[in-house]
Amino acid sequence: MLTSFSKKRMVVILTMLFLLCQMNPKAQHSYDAVVRDSTHNQSSNNAFAARLTRFDVKPDHQAAFREVVSDYVGRSLEQESNVLSEAYYEQEEPSVLWIIERWNSKMELEKAGKSSSFKAMELLAKTALSKQAKKIDIKDLEPISKQQWRSVVRKTDDPITIMLFVDAKAGTEHNFKTVYHTAMPQFRNEPGVVTYQLSQLEMDSTQFVTYEKFRNEDAFQYHLKFPPIQPVIDYLNTSIKKQPFQAGLHRLIEFAPLIRK
Repeated sequence: MLTSFSKKRMVVILTMLFLLCQMNPKAQHSYDAVVRDSTHNQSSNNAFAARLTRFDVKPDHQAAFREVVSDYVGRSLEQESNVLSEAYYEQEEPSVLWIIERWNSKMELEKAGKSSSFKAMELLAKTALSKQAKKIDIKDLEPISKQQWRSVVRKTDDPITIMLFVDAKAGTEHNFKTVYHTAMPQFRNEPGVVTYQLSQLEMDSTQFVTYEKFRNEDAFQYHLKFPPIQPVIDYLNTSIKKQPFQAGLHRLIEFAPLIRK
């Protein structure tokens, strides 16, 4: 417990610091700059190289192609530089597969594309796909850590992952990011949310994609009725290039790596 003398001394010190900031605005500006730099550095440290890859697979090649994709995902997760590696099929169109991956750097991402497991996937793709695979490089906004990306669902869960592609009208993209900046902490704290991330396409600053992993369908339905989502819905109903916004929604079911706790 502080003595009476120590308390008085602390008050004097705090008062002097306050007066110093009032008398010298540069001191406060310097402090603010340090805070901004610290925040920027924290975000930069989590600014992983992220990529989505879509595969449209012919019906008679589904099993074989899922096998090579699963092998690539599993081997990627063994690498220290890997942050996230998952594979999904679309619930409403199972012939469409997605690999969602994040690596510590762009160099490591490109290195993964030269691995033997990726080469095996590329080789089979020549006959298994109905059209060329589509790679989408993205930049995470308000990124999370590797530990958060590695959050796993429980054995009792029946998870579903939602991807929503958003094509914003030019000039409104800042509004979209602002709306999400407000809502994101609340979304991430929902009891049924495992992971929630908003990203921006590297090739087009007006295009975005969300990654929303829920423990089950009930958790997703709760999210749709969660009051903080309303400003996001209002934006989607008024400020994207093509309606309805639900056309950009993809319901995904994971088939690799299927880690449960």
